[in-house]
Amino acid sequence: MSQRTSSRRLAIAIAAIAGLCLVMLPAHVSSQQGQQFTPHPSTQEPTRLVTLDKLKQWEKELSNWGRWGKDDQRGLLNLITPEKTKQATTLVREGKTVTLQINPIKKTGSDTGGFGENVHRMARIDPATGAVLGALDIIQLSIHDGLNSHLDALCHYQGPIGRRPGEPAVSYNGFPFTLTAAGCKESAADRMGPGYVTRGVLVDMPLLKKVKWLEPSTPIYAEDLEAWEKFAGITIGAGDALLIRGGRWAKREADGPWAYGQGGAGLHASALPWLRARNVSILASDAVNDVQPSGVQGINRPIHQLTQVNMGLPIVDNAYLEDAAREAARLNRWEFMFTLHIFQIQGGTASPFNALATF
Repeated sequence: MSQRTSSRRLAIAIAAIAGLCLVMLPAHVSSQQGQQFTPHPSTQEPTRLVTLDKLKQWEKELSNWGRWGKDDQRGLLNLITPEKTKQATTLVREGKTVTLQINPIKKTGSDTGGFGENVHRMARIDPATGAVLGALDIIQLSIHDGLNSHLDALCHYQGPIGRRPGEPAVSYNGFPFTLTAAGCKESAADRMGPGYVTRGVLVDMPLLKKVKWLEPSTPIYAEDLEAWEKFAGITIGAGDALLIRGGRWAKREADGPWAYGQGGAGLHASALPWLRARNVSILASDAVNDVQPSGVQGINRPIHQLTQVNMGLPIVDNAYLEDAAREAARLNRWEFMFTLHIFQIQGGTASPFNALATF
């Protein structure tokens, strides 16, 4: 086996480990472009401040371990029942479908390339002439890459927070966290079911706040989500796919790429109890879901940590929500049929996200 082939086969494991290394970054971080990102001042207000001790308390209080049995590896996806799926089909009125996925192939910038290449090439090329010998393709995806829409598997993060030396690491539902070059032993992408159809709800924060996009490091709080419900006339509930637009792609198109994974708009950790109470089944964002920096000293992605390990809530990073936002605004309707296929990657720490919104 060549060194190049071996490296490709290790891509999922490397991406997972790299993602896990983000868990315990300090609150102050620097971008690769030399920018300094600091927590939004509002995250430090006494009424909003979340500490590591509070997160440790929430690990138990917000847990869904055992809710669907000791062997469950789907978490809140269990709430997408046949009845929920049938209800979602009634949301199709115009029959207009838009993608919720960004195409990562051949895109470059400071927000991509951190975990590997996204490559498309022909499979059979004459080494002497360079002639293509057949219409056969090879596609390589670095699933956790910054320009790749992906659904994190429930084994992407490990707990508990502040694990003591010798204390075993665990993933969702208390399974031992076991990661090898082949991926996760438990709670991997292939354990999450083949796919789902449910109600999708788009939360368009820039529209609500009357801006083109949320500036980097802008936190989204539970009261913002409730303000959106009032604006849109929607109640977010059990089994929903909740898609939160911060305007990352609109800003990127206007201003160019930036280290959004270190300075990006997103949910603040204080929204975790709200998410648990609403029982949404999928959480998606056009960035990394967590506001960056998080504003929680000692952990930079608490939304990732508790949704995946404790709540069993799969999350989607880097969803493309621009087309859905335009269509929803045109129709003045922010709910639709959401269709998701999960790639059955054995041991996968994520699945490519190619979901659709149908209005």
